[in-house]
Amino acid sequence: MRLPRLTLAMAGALALALTANSASAQKKYDEGASDTEIRIGNTNPYSGPASAYGQIGKTIEAFFKKVNDEGGINGRKVTFITYDDGYAPPKTIEMVRKLVEEDKVLLVFQTLGTPSNTAIHKYMNAKKVPQLFVATGASVWGKPTEFPWTMGWQPDYVTEGVIYAKHILANVKDPKIAVLMQNDDYGRDYLNGFKKGLGKDADKIVQVATYEVADPTVDSQIIALKNSGANTFFNITTPKFAAQAIKKAAEIGWKPAHYLNNVSSSVGAVMKPAGFESGQGILTAAYIKDPTDSQWAKDADMTAWNGFMDKYYPGGDKKSTFPAYGYAVTSTLVEVLKRAGDNLTRENIMKQAASLKAVEIPLLVPGIKVSTSPTDFYPIQSVRLSRFKGETFELFGDVLSNEAD
Repeated sequence: MRLPRLTLAMAGALALALTANSASAQKKYDEGASDTEIRIGNTNPYSGPASAYGQIGKTIEAFFKKVNDEGGINGRKVTFITYDDGYAPPKTIEMVRKLVEEDKVLLVFQTLGTPSNTAIHKYMNAKKVPQLFVATGASVWGKPTEFPWTMGWQPDYVTEGVIYAKHILANVKDPKIAVLMQNDDYGRDYLNGFKKGLGKDADKIVQVATYEVADPTVDSQIIALKNSGANTFFNITTPKFAAQAIKKAAEIGWKPAHYLNNVSSSVGAVMKPAGFESGQGILTAAYIKDPTDSQWAKDADMTAWNGFMDKYYPGGDKKSTFPAYGYAVTSTLVEVLKRAGDNLTRENIMKQAASLKAVEIPLLVPGIKVSTSPTDFYPIQSVRLSRFKGETFELFGDVLSNEAD
C-alpha cells in the first residue's frame, strides 16, 4: 500500500519538528547565555587603596582569553566584563547594577572585598543572579538558607583566625597580643574568629588598633601597639597597609611573633615592598602554592601556570600569589560551567557550584580540595601554616581543616 505523497511529507515534517523540539529541550538558558556565548561580570579594585588586588581581575581576564582560544566552554565563548570599583562600595553597587541590568550577565564572579560584596549582597539575591566565588573570606558568604545565590571560595576568615589563635596559645609563652585591623566587617570577622580560637584566653589581647581604608598610613597604630608591651601581633590588613605595618615594626625595633592574614601574604605585593629583611619569621596560612617557593619549581601545575603567565599575562607579577589565586579560582568556575553543560540557567549554575566533591583544582596546596554541598557554601576550609624565610614563605606542619563533614 502506497501512502499519499502529502501524508509522507507531513510525517517527515512532524519528525523534523519533534527532533528540533527534543534538541531545544536539552538546552536551557537564562539571560547572559546562548548557544555561542556565556557573559560573566566582575568588579575589581584596579585603582584605590586595594589596587594590588587588581592583578586578580587581570588574571581572570587572561584566563578566559586562554579558554576562548582553546574553544570555549562546551563550545561557547566567554565574554568577561570587568569594571573598576576602586574598593568603594557605592561604586561597586553602581557597577554591579550595570552588569546585571545593562550588560545582562549570566552571573557575577569574584567581586572583591568584604565591604563591596556586603553592599551588593541583598541586591544579588533579590535578583536571583549568582554572586559566585566572591573574593573575600567573610563567614557570611556561606549561608545558603538566607542567601542562596551567594557563595565564597577561599577559607573563611573565622576559620583562619581560629587557627592563628590556637597556634599562638600552643607556641608563644605568656602571649600578650596586639591586633591591627581594618575598621569594617572584614576586620571584625577575622577578630571574631581569633577571639573564638582564644576562648577563655581572649583577655590576652592587650590592645586593638584600627585603621580606615582612606588612611594614608598605619605608622601611628604600629607605634601604639608596640608601646602596649605586646609580644605577639595579629596583622589584619590589606596589602598596602600590611607592607606599611611590617616595615614600620622593623623600623622601631618591634619584633613580636607576627601573624599576617592570608589575603596579604603576597611576596611580590607585600613582603618585597616592606623589605624582605623586615618580614623574617612572619607566619600566615596558605592554601595556594606560592610561586616563590622553590619546592614547586618542577610542579606540573606551576609549570602550566608559568606558561600561561608568559603567553596571556606577561605583565603580571610572578612573585605574587594574586595571579596564582586568580588562576585557581577561575579554574573552579570553568569546572562548574562545564558541569552545567547545556543547562545554563542561574539555578543550575548554583546547583553545580554546590555539588563539588573533593575536586582537585590547579595550584591548591596538596591535600586541599574544593568541596561543597547544598548546605555547605564554603568551598575551601583547609590551610597549612607557612613562615617567611629569606625571600619566600615556607610551608610547615600538617593540613589544618574545618570541614563540616
